[in-house]
Amino acid sequence: MSEATYSLPTTAAVERLIRSPLLPRHVQTLHSLLQEEQARRERFYEEMVEGQKVEFINGEVVVQSPAKWRHTQVVRNLLVLLTAYATQHGLGHVGQEKVLITLTRNDYEPDIVYFGPEKARALTPEQVKFPAPDLIVEVLSPATEATDRGIKFLDYALHGVEEYWLVDPEAGQIEQYVLDGDVYRLRVKSDSGLIRSVVVEGCAIPVRAAFDEAEMLAALRTIVSARR
Repeated sequence: MSEATYSLPTTAAVERLIRSPLLPRHVQTLHSLLQEEQARRERFYEEMVEGQKVEFINGEVVVQSPAKWRHTQVVRNLLVLLTAYATQHGLGHVGQEKVLITLTRNDYEPDIVYFGPEKARALTPEQVKFPAPDLIVEVLSPATEATDRGIKFLDYALHGVEEYWLVDPEAGQIEQYVLDGDVYRLRVKSDSGLIRSVVVEGCAIPVRAAFDEAEMLAALRTIVSARR
């Protein structure tokens, strides 16, 4: 089993802070920092450019560089399959990277998101900020892997994203994490076989279909030919 690599402070560390005479000063400092951060966050919302992939993480605006062709193909393959399955079975909504997920402190644009039927019904055509989805897929790259395995791993779990896939184009494998309380546990890590979603009811995607177009097309034909 695997837990978040970006962890919460230990109980002992929190207890020491609570008992410290410096606690009021630390609280005041944190309050000021969060106020300043919120002001920057409001500017981030005002200055966002539609065609640009940007995120707001711990008070900083993070602009993502263009992705490699292999990365975009993996995203496309999984997006096609998840969208086809959800549409075929009337199971909510699948979105891609320009869906801005707005959490308590941070804003992310994951590669793929899935909102189950209940959350999907609450979405509106003019919406630009979205709540935590039920499934998030991040395709790893050298520039983003530390964030995907670090703060996003923790933040998605704390906000109740029930399922999280990390897809490695270099290794040709998918890691599937499932929420257990407020941490993720590794369910599957594989370069073959099927990834069976726990939130997209009945959805099983061949791992190789993420990395091979012929495999993706074969999986797509299976999805669209299945009876509802």
